[in-house]
Amino acid sequence: MKLSGRKVFVTGCAGFIGSHMVDTLLRNDNDVVGVDNLAAGKMVHLNEAHRSKRFKFIPLDLLKKDIAPAMNGCDVVFHFAANPDVRQGPNNTRTHFDQNIEVTFRVLETMKDLKVKNIAFPSTSTVYGEAAQIPTREDYGPLVPISIYGASKLACEALIASYAYTFDMEAVLYRFANVVGSRSTHNVIHDFIHKLEKDRTRLEILGAEPGTNKSYVHVSDCVEGMLIGAEKATSRVEIYNIGSEDTLDVKGIADRVVDGMHLDNVRYDWTGGVQGGRGWIGDVKLMRLDVAHLKSKGWSPSMDSAQAIQKAVHEILASRHP
Repeated sequence: MKLSGRKVFVTGCAGFIGSHMVDTLLRNDNDVVGVDNLAAGKMVHLNEAHRSKRFKFIPLDLLKKDIAPAMNGCDVVFHFAANPDVRQGPNNTRTHFDQNIEVTFRVLETMKDLKVKNIAFPSTSTVYGEAAQIPTREDYGPLVPISIYGASKLACEALIASYAYTFDMEAVLYRFANVVGSRSTHNVIHDFIHKLEKDRTRLEILGAEPGTNKSYVHVSDCVEGMLIGAEKATSRVEIYNIGSEDTLDVKGIADRVVDGMHLDNVRYDWTGGVQGGRGWIGDVKLMRLDVAHLKSKGWSPSMDSAQAIQKAVHEILASRHP
């Protein structure tokens, strides 16, 4: 999938990872049409993109409006638009169906009608569910997600694969570990900072000590991995894990947030969690991805999980207190 000198359509372009991808695509000699309904994305994330004459932003609700006028003439689709909040699933079971599955179907239908042949799709490690093999390879199965979010992303993967084979498309699917860094709007780092700004002496932590143990990857490594993976893809449907090669537990994240805020003697109050110490229903307790496939294409993460978290803490604090 060539990603230079192309016209690229980016959904969710004002979001966390999507906006970083827009900047990188523009630097790599592409024209970019970005769409976003700004429900979660922020226009400030596109400040760098708006300085380029090769970027066009179109406010668009992919669930309600015709996508074709915006996508017409594009060569490649990067489909970031989704509801990424895993914890929202039990409270509103319709959200992930509408914003993830239905929107992806509408994007694919538009691609089919306009004969756009290339799509890159950010999926998630949660499609693996509670994997019995750690680290987990792309060919692991059966895939039994334990969250509605994970199920919705797996459904999107299946739709994309079927359209690729039915309508002569090429697809690249990425299963992300936890991505952290600048422009993120919600995750455990934000939760901890928000709580500690209210009370600098104690931190409530969901779950049982030391918390879930997962892989974290910085957004800069993530975007680089996506581009390398797309450029080096050889199959009609190529699947890549993207993550670091180690893990970090929740207590380790809390320690780095406390250090980043220059706090002392913070008491950690663990809630005990649900379903055997998880932070919330659908929370995977242990996740580490095997990234050998993407490494074979020439990519490797520049940071381990602790370094990615530490850098993200610094970036998020800097953005809150510029």
